[in-house]
Amino acid sequence: MTVPNQEEPVQELLGQLVQQLGRMADGYDRIARELHRTNLIQLQGFFLERLDRATDDPVLADALNTFTDLSGDKRRQMFTANAQYALILLAHRIGAIDRTELLGYLKVLRRSSVFTEYWERSAHGREGLPPESFEARVGRAVDAIMEERLDDLEEWWVVASDSEPPSI
Repeated sequence: MTVPNQEEPVQELLGQLVQQLGRMADGYDRIARELHRTNLIQLQGFFLERLDRATDDPVLADALNTFTDLSGDKRRQMFTANAQYALILLAHRIGAIDRTELLGYLKVLRRSSVFTEYWERSAHGREGLPPESFEARVGRAVDAIMEERLDDLEEWWVVASDSEPPSI
């Protein structure tokens, strides 16, 4: 008479349990990433709401204004350029646009004289960014775009390898 090996069913059950725990961990990871995306969107919403209030109210604008010697209208233009830039970055961060689209939107934005002025005036704010941060990498890409001639930006969707901005 032989005794059945009870280790095999136990090992099989343990293997199934480990697989199920792995699937649960993957699910939790997806939930965590989605919560992070949701938080980024909500935070950007708070930022834009504050910027809108400051755009409409000169007293509040003084609290956010890092640009001196600007008229109220020019300051509102700078706030709007900042908001547009921030929205483009957010769209990329949450996966709504890919790298090529990000560069394309930035090239289109570069065609705006207001954005060009905003970019020049806000250079001091980018100086202290950690070099490998997302914002610093995008900043270097925008700097490269700013160096391109405006007529070279006509075909914004073309990303040539020999003139490609720094990696984002």
